[in-house]
Amino acid sequence: MNLSLFASRWSPYVAGAMVGILAVLSVVVTTVVIDKPKYLGASTTFVRVAGYAEKVIAADYVAENTYFAKKKVKVDWQMLFVVGIFVGALISARLGKTHKIEKVPPIWEQRFGSSSVVRAIGAFIGGVILLFGARLAGGCPSGHGLSGNMQLSVSGLLALVFFLVGGIVTARFLYGSGGQSWNK
Repeated sequence: MNLSLFASRWSPYVAGAMVGILAVLSVVVTTVVIDKPKYLGASTTFVRVAGYAEKVIAADYVAENTYFAKKKVKVDWQMLFVVGIFVGALISARLGKTHKIEKVPPIWEQRFGSSSVVRAIGAFIGGVILLFGARLAGGCPSGHGLSGNMQLSVSGLLALVFFLVGGIVTARFLYGSGGQSWNK
């Protein structure tokens, strides 16, 4: 088990334990600082970013929109959390010397070809579907799956099961069983 920050791959057990510690710390710190526990989640950030983008075009609409009024278009700890995910992943890839720029990942190229436009359209459509589902469910895998299970929520457990099953079915549909390694 490699515990080095410079490893190209981290132990899933160590990474999982670190996420668990982060989840507990998020509740403890937010309870102490703002007297209200906040749990890990990410999908609301994308709603807020969309609200900021829409404010540029139609500020009155955003101000009157009941959904944006409920979700509060603002920069908060969750938005910083999402930025931190990106920055942390980049730092980890750099430290582990696995950082590389790819327009089209090899597994996508094997199945759908090397067109970066097709890849971008596929990624955009997939992202829209996932975000729509996350908002419809009232949260994302980190919100329901991690935070919900941390609270021993039955709905969190069910959501996590369906996230996993949906991911497996989608991967099989898109890439087939193939037998090829995704870790090439």
